[in-house]
Parts: sequence; C-alpha cells; structure tokens
Amino acid sequence: MKTVYSGGEAEIVEKKSRFIATVRPVSSEEEAVAFIAEMKKKYWDARHNCSAFVIGDRQEMSRCSDDGEPAQTAGRPMLDVLLREDIHNVAVVVTRYFGGVLLGTGGLVRAYQKSVQEGLAASVIIDKKEGRRLSVGTDYTGLGKLQYLVAQNGLTLIDTVYTEKVELLLMVPSEMQEQTEKEIIEATNGKADISWGEMVLYAMVEGKLQIF
Repeated sequence: MKTVYSGGEAEIVEKKSRFIATVRPVSSEEEAVAFIAEMKKKYWDARHNCSAFVIGDRQEMSRCSDDGEPAQTAGRPMLDVLLREDIHNVAVVVTRYFGGVLLGTGGLVRAYQKSVQEGLAASVIIDKKEGRRLSVGTDYTGLGKLQYLVAQNGLTLIDTVYTEKVELLLMVPSEMQEQTEKEIIEATNGKADISWGEMVLYAMVEGKLQIF
C-alpha cells in the first residue's frame, strides 16, 4: 500500500498565477478536514484553496473541493492524480494566488494536476507491505548459500550476528514466507534453525527498514 511517510510542499507558476501544493498524511476524515482548515487559515488571502483526499486501505473514502474554481477544474483533477498514483491516506491542498490572467478550464485542470504531482514529488512516498521477521541460524559453511538466496529473492537483511554460528535476521514479505522457508531448508540440507516472528507492516524509508 503506497502512502505518504512525510508530506511536502511545491509551487508552480502558470501565467502569473501561483499554485502552492501542500501534501499531508492523514488517517481519518477528521484529520483531513482539520488539515484543509489549517491551510485555509494559513493562506487566508489566497483566491482559492482547493483540496482532495483519499483514505482507507482500498481508497474507500475520497473527497474533493473546487473551492470556487469552475466545477471539475480543480478538486476532481487533483483527486484523479491521487487515485492514479494509487496513494492511500493522503490529503493535498493546492492554494492559488490569481495572477490576473484566465487559464481556461483545460489550463486549470493541467495546473492543478501538475501542482499535485510536484507536491507528491516533494514528499516521501513509501510502500507499506505485510511481512514477518525471520531468524535463520546456520554454520559458516551454509552462509554463502543463504546470502545468495537473500540476494536472489530481494529479501531485506536486517542484521547478521556472528558467533560460533551465524544468525541472519531478515524481513520477508508475507506472500514469500512458504517459498523462502522451503528454499532455506533446501540450501542448508535442513540444518538451519528457522524462527518466524509476528506479522507486521513495514516499508523501506530512505534506505532504512521501518516497522509500523
């Protein structure tokens, strides 16, 4: 599930109009409404503060507002970007300071969509997955085979502990659990000590593992 780990802000200028996109992670409609109100207060002197948000594991709740722009030229195009990018639990407000030049309906749609895209680009987007921690104990003769297996399957290596044996701590996506255990048993001729942890949500954030 793609979601926003930390929000961002970006600004574009189209025919002298300023469009400021602010992106924020939200987990409920109440949070989204409060965020939109916060942005309207911050940019109280702007002509428009258009908004869109998507909430839920299946994007089951979505709302948008043109905030005075012509119908279907702001909120809906903004929401379409969030849905197309398949991002969950996110809200975005695009603030417009009118520059005196009319953009037309097509120009408005493009400007609001581009603003959202730039706002998302300025944010940290992560892909949350279900997975389980896996501890694999082996002797040193089996280490090379396990390291090859981890690399081939693109598994996340959390840590390697060296004592009289070697222990690899991994994060394994839930759909790869059975396959991974089977391959470890085959690679070590059944000699590896395998211990699974509880199911968690995790993501790689700027190259580091985060557990949620």
